[in-house]
Amino acid sequence: MKDCNITFIGGGNMARSLIGGLLADGFQSDNIHVADPDPDCLQTLSTQFGIHTYNDNIKACAAADIVILAIKPQQLQSVVEQIANDWSQDRLLISIAAGIRLKDITRWLHNDNAAIVRTMPNTPSLVQAGATALYANQHVTKAQHELAESILRSVGLALWVKDEVQLDAVTALSGSGPAYFFLVMEAMEFAATEMGLPAETARLLCLQTAFGAAKMALESDESTASLRHRVTSPGGTTERAIHELEDGGLRSLFENALIAAALRSRELATELGGSDA
Repeated sequence: MKDCNITFIGGGNMARSLIGGLLADGFQSDNIHVADPDPDCLQTLSTQFGIHTYNDNIKACAAADIVILAIKPQQLQSVVEQIANDWSQDRLLISIAAGIRLKDITRWLHNDNAAIVRTMPNTPSLVQAGATALYANQHVTKAQHELAESILRSVGLALWVKDEVQLDAVTALSGSGPAYFFLVMEAMEFAATEMGLPAETARLLCLQTAFGAAKMALESDESTASLRHRVTSPGGTTERAIHELEDGGLRSLFENALIAAALRSRELATELGGSDA
């Protein structure tokens, strides 16, 4: 992978995190190219990483083995159609734009045999703690599979799904998931301050507790249900709190929330895919 030329179209936070992860993995800055219309963004990237920068997407893609679309979903069609005429058949296209389906990217690229990977990363990728799901079309080679996985693994966990439709569930779970945990932490902090804890004490205890619970779950072979049972002593304080959460319908609330997010993901795919999607 370290000999490949990688072009990012879009130099925002996600591109910046991936570039940082690649460089930390030993990838050469001379092989990384970024196109963005914002000159301040390009100057920052050039100064921080020593990479090649462009304000022209086509020039940035000229020598690329891999093109990563790190732009907003609403911009994807115009950008893909712009680079379609000069598309190289042995090039890999990776999209990190939420919701846009492979069939729509293929149509905009005017190339039925293009190798394309869709990914669904999440915002903790910005601190190299991301969770990303990937899905490839049938034209992606084994070597390209490995390249795509290596790129996304540089900022955290990277897993493949077997069906593109599963990316809607991924969007609902890990894509939107950080916001759910932030909301839970926000609610816990508020409750603790209402009970008399100083705000900063509540914040730090809550954040460390969330981090510790996640670390325990990652390092254990036990299920989350088993881990919960192990810290829920019969007749104790945790059991009383769990009963309140269960009686309040916590499980059904989360189920309904994820279903709603997945449904919205499918709706956006249709809306952004165009009238002939």
